[in-house]
Amino acid sequence: MNFKVIIATFLTMIMMWSCKKEAVEIEAFKEELVEISNDDFEYLIEQFADLKILRYQIPGWENLSLKEQKLVYYLTQAGLSGRDIMWNMNYRHNLKIRNALENVYVNYEGDKGSNDWKAFELYLKRVWFSNGIHHHYSNSKLVPEFSSDYLTSLLTETDTRLESEAFDVIFNDEDAKKVNKSKGVDNVLESAVNFYGPDVTTADVEAFYLKLKPSDPDIPVAEGNVVEAEEKVKDLNRPLSYGLNSMLVKENGVLKERVYKSGGLYGEAIDEIIKWLKLAEGVAENKAQGDALGLLIKYYQTGDLQTWDDYNVVWTAATEGNIDYINSFIEVYNDPVGYRGSYETIVQIKDFDMSAKMAVLSENAQWFEDNSPLMDEHKKKNVVGVSYKTVNVAGEAGDASPSTPIGVNLPNASWIRAAVGSKSVSLGNIINAYNNSGSSGRLQEFVHDEEEHELEKKYGQLGDKLHTALHEVVGHASGQLNPGVGETKETLKQYASTLEEGRADLVGLYYLYNPKLQELGLVEDWKALGKAAFDGYIRNGLITQLIRLELGDDVEESHMVNRQWVSAWAFEKGKKDNVIEKVTRDGKTYYNINDYEKLHALFGQLLRETQRIKSEGDFEAVEALVENYGVKVNQELHAEVLERNKKFKSAPYGGFVNPVLVPETDENGEITNIKVMHAVSFENQMLSYSNKYGFLPEEN
Repeated sequence: MNFKVIIATFLTMIMMWSCKKEAVEIEAFKEELVEISNDDFEYLIEQFADLKILRYQIPGWENLSLKEQKLVYYLTQAGLSGRDIMWNMNYRHNLKIRNALENVYVNYEGDKGSNDWKAFELYLKRVWFSNGIHHHYSNSKLVPEFSSDYLTSLLTETDTRLESEAFDVIFNDEDAKKVNKSKGVDNVLESAVNFYGPDVTTADVEAFYLKLKPSDPDIPVAEGNVVEAEEKVKDLNRPLSYGLNSMLVKENGVLKERVYKSGGLYGEAIDEIIKWLKLAEGVAENKAQGDALGLLIKYYQTGDLQTWDDYNVVWTAATEGNIDYINSFIEVYNDPVGYRGSYETIVQIKDFDMSAKMAVLSENAQWFEDNSPLMDEHKKKNVVGVSYKTVNVAGEAGDASPSTPIGVNLPNASWIRAAVGSKSVSLGNIINAYNNSGSSGRLQEFVHDEEEHELEKKYGQLGDKLHTALHEVVGHASGQLNPGVGETKETLKQYASTLEEGRADLVGLYYLYNPKLQELGLVEDWKALGKAAFDGYIRNGLITQLIRLELGDDVEESHMVNRQWVSAWAFEKGKKDNVIEKVTRDGKTYYNINDYEKLHALFGQLLRETQRIKSEGDFEAVEALVENYGVKVNQELHAEVLERNKKFKSAPYGGFVNPVLVPETDENGEITNIKVMHAVSFENQMLSYSNKYGFLPEEN
């Protein structure tokens, strides 16, 4: 590997270790960066536990103008400035625990060859990866492989304080699940995620928001906005995203929102975000982009949800330019009842070649809607403005880092999608990094036969890309609610997220096995690609995703749940015709698709039903679908899968360190160039982030 090492030494790091906010001084921290040739790029940094840490490149960076590079730099700095918001959202003690563990890691001078110290390092790395003490995917609390006595000795030797409750929770059974969506429990009360006060119940949340009546605001018309949008949504209900940017707590028995804004909750970090967004606004590529940034700044300043909607309308319509971004409190997967958005940022550079190839999906969105198996009353008569781009990520933070999505479709508000459309992106360089970091051995282990293996090798990557595109562009944009039916977070409650993700997956699956893709020039052999995509989805949904779970666990993460209920439903409903056959050979289980045509029809039936459930707000139906097919795991099969997987070194989960953008300045402090560097290690980037972007107090 060709690289040059650069060491940037920062001022002495000051961290607050106790609830009394006593400052502990740590020796100067050194951020080590490497410059890596794109021709000799090493993606994999290290593996530990069930995780692999990767790097990604930023293709085309050198083709951006200095002004565009500044815009990217300012947006990434804005995103990282809010990093600790996500940590605090995930769990109320996370910042205390992280600060204490990092202080030990930096200052401990004892035996670092012992098994206990190795276990401590492993635990800290897992906490870094998950932005807290709960697993990023399973939501279960991470279990340390060292004792409380050992941690006490480390804290003592490094003069580090960690108050009793935050210390105890590392080892006890309290707050065992970050997000608990199980049936038959109080999902809010039993979830450790820090969106609600400790005594707030699900009934409290439902009652609080039931009192708030939907508003019907005017759509602002800004440069680049869709002017005719107002006419198209005259009869649409346009509710605000209540609860999206606040914590709901009880004060003297009265429910109250603590709003995320400047001067409010998380204000210290939000002020830093605003500072960088203002710099970004000053180098915006065009007026529409600048208008959107101005509204985002106003939203952070006020916390006003009407401003959030105004921003999303303008941001969605601002499609010109080479740079785009996602920034704010967005996805609601971490809220057990689907109101509160997690802090997330992704900064994107347009991939010109791939975007041109994939734009054809956006141009044909209405054809896909018209030819879907949905009931006529559930089809949109006018699918508006579904823009699709393949982009290259330049930086991520919050809920998108270290574990990142590979595709995004925003905004989430149904009425904005109907009025102005949405933006769908596929994160091309992230997908490329994943594809270049693994091995083929695991695939060979779990495919049923050589035909399935060859199909996957030849068409698997393209199938995955097209499925992501169809999921984001066509899937999330398709369908409509019946008149008078509330938002899915209200009607489908804890099942809303997994139903929506499964519905979008089914749209993708239905059209992956369709000659239209070949007609549009996207594939050379639609049937072969469709078979590979069906094989891969069923294989993952019924077998290989179990690698990610601990033996005995249920499936809980929304995307994993949806992949299982889609696959298990199709398997069950196709038994009569032996559509999918369960095969046992040499003590190993496989699922073999015998009839792709009938499986395609089954996916169409399930798509029709999932849209009906969403359109009608049928809670009983979605509960039966998810609980009967999506949650429970066959423990005998699970044990078998874990045993078969032991021989493979590639970890089931992947995440990333971000490139580091390093500005060079002249004697007047003006930026003259921005270099792309890379972190020398995962732990070095995590420590540098805490050092540079730790703007929040430990208690918020």
